[in-house]
Amino acid sequence: MASADGRAGAGGHDKTALDEIELAGELMIAASASSDERLADEEIDEVLLDRRTGGGG
Repeated sequence: MASADGRAGAGGHDKTALDEIELAGELMIAASASSDERLADEEIDEVLLDRRTGGGG
C-alpha cells in the first residue's frame, strides 16, 4: 500500500523507479535533439551533470 507521499512501503522503490524513468526521458530528449546517430560521452555527461546541479527540466 502506498504512503501519503506516494511511495510504496518504506523502501522508496517507487521514487527510485521514477528517478530512473526521468533520467531515461532526459537522455532520450537529448538524443532526439542531437544531429548525430548517438550521443557522445560528453553529451551524456552534460545531461547527468545538469541533473546533479538541479538544472534539468
